[in-house]
Amino acid sequence: MSRIANSPVAIPKGVETKLSGSQVTVKGSKGNLNLVLHELVAVAQEGEELKVSSKDGSREGNALAGTFRSLVNNMVIGVSEGFVKKLQLQGVGYRAKAQGKVVNLTIGYSHPIDYQLPEGITVETPTQTEIIISGADKQQVGQVAAEIRKFRPPEPYKGKGIRYLDERVYRKDAKKK
Repeated sequence: MSRIANSPVAIPKGVETKLSGSQVTVKGSKGNLNLVLHELVAVAQEGEELKVSSKDGSREGNALAGTFRSLVNNMVIGVSEGFVKKLQLQGVGYRAKAQGKVVNLTIGYSHPIDYQLPEGITVETPTQTEIIISGADKQQVGQVAAEIRKFRPPEPYKGKGIRYLDERVYRKDAKKK
């Protein structure tokens, strides 16, 4: 059984938390995030820490307390430091260019792909083959990275496609006669 909910969430300087009923609001330099709690989970603020616990002590309540503790911790980290995902394009002629709230991708199709970014996400392209996605919400940053990668996932024969920076693509041998 996981005991992650027993460890408190430390609140760094410059981060404000507000508990109102079943909602947790966290404000910081990178933005504001809200979370609606499950009815089996309670959050209490004790000084510079947030403690997440189960209301009834049931098995489901304990499991949800650990989950919500991780979610609240990710919110605190997101508004103070932010989250970053890096993508890399591999292939001849594959390019990416960020223009405001749109990422323009040229990845081997007959037409360029314009991906509209959601609110709260910023994208940089330091080189034509590198995309840096950043934001305060961990889930949203990962979702945007997955959606961009989905346009051209890496293929196993030549390794062309969009991959995460730390992703390893296992290569296959071509068919032999």
